[in-house]
Amino acid sequence: MIQAIAFYLFAAIVILAGAMTISSRNPVHSVMWLILAFFNAAGLMVLVGAEFIAMLLVIVYVGAVAVLFLFVVMMMDIDFAQLRTEVARYAAIGLGLGALLAVEVMIAAFAWNSGKVHLGRRVAPIDPAMPNIQALGHLLYSRYLFLFEAAGFILLVAMIGAIVLTHRERTGTRPQNVSRQVARRPEDATRNVKPPVGQGVEL
Repeated sequence: MIQAIAFYLFAAIVILAGAMTISSRNPVHSVMWLILAFFNAAGLMVLVGAEFIAMLLVIVYVGAVAVLFLFVVMMMDIDFAQLRTEVARYAAIGLGLGALLAVEVMIAAFAWNSGKVHLGRRVAPIDPAMPNIQALGHLLYSRYLFLFEAAGFILLVAMIGAIVLTHRERTGTRPQNVSRQVARRPEDATRNVKPPVGQGVEL
């Protein structure tokens, strides 16, 4: 009974937070609703026994991704009037892509149930006595090793591409010469002089 109440509570909050994330006019509020959705999704994962995924949701998505989005949105000077204009301009394209995605999800769901693959072969064999995190690590580094490495490689390429696209060379700046600074001696930086009385120092 308690599990059912917790499930419906977490699920309702996730749906509400997801809807508010999309419909909020303020991007900062959208990120805050997204963080709330992540926390409640982590609660759902704990209810089904996937504590590792719940930990990833809290640590990775809430602690890194969502907070990074929040700081980026807060530091950006966003023109909300122009943002609403751009959203209205591409509303038809967004609705078309959303409908296409919904059709693809429905096709995938029907194709999954209509295939000739037995249910016992769809899931990877897991020892019931093995802990959840240990079983997940065993599958990732044995059966799905190449897919796991490919996903890491794709993320690495995306990170390098983002760095290359955002890197800008600044002109008119004086670069730092570290070796010249390290090799500089005190007598090269200062000069002791003893000018006569009434005579200034030559620079």
